[in-house]
Amino acid sequence: MEINYTLIDTPHLTLKGLTPKIMNDIFAQLSKVDIMRVLGHHSDDDYVAEEKKYLGGYSSYNRSFLLFLLVEKSSDIIIGRCGFHNWNDEHQRAELGYVMTDQSFRNKGFMSEAVEAVLNYGFNVLRLNRIEALVGRNNIPSLKIMRKFGFVQEGCMRRHYNVDGVFEDSLVFSILEEEYNKQ
Repeated sequence: MEINYTLIDTPHLTLKGLTPKIMNDIFAQLSKVDIMRVLGHHSDDDYVAEEKKYLGGYSSYNRSFLLFLLVEKSSDIIIGRCGFHNWNDEHQRAELGYVMTDQSFRNKGFMSEAVEAVLNYGFNVLRLNRIEALVGRNNIPSLKIMRKFGFVQEGCMRRHYNVDGVFEDSLVFSILEEEYNKQ
């Protein structure tokens, strides 16, 4: 199966963009082993979580996503993900999300490099007006990324998500196209 990724190159990464259609094709046409390889899953649990999203449907009538696999160029290893979910094309807004799945690549600047490329793509190619992010109050690395790229904190969603039986707050951030392109 040939996958027609949206590709973004940065100095140290190749970002491979996945849409709901591509993800549906991957699950419909590839074996579990091939799916895990293509998506960079490190365990059966990673696969099961992804399969659950697939079976539940990747997008709704007015929401979609563009998820980039982060491939470190020198090793050709998928080290994480960064992209847009809750993407509402009609209102030109999306929520930024990211995760470093390979712990050995943390604290080396790769996520900042990916976020910069994804924000640029969102504002200048997808023509988004607003990019939002929800960050846990104690997620220091993500809070640093919000500050680095000029996101504005808009508020706090109290007891917004559950982590191991404990409800945590989400801090709400956004950046507008004109704010981003002034930087």
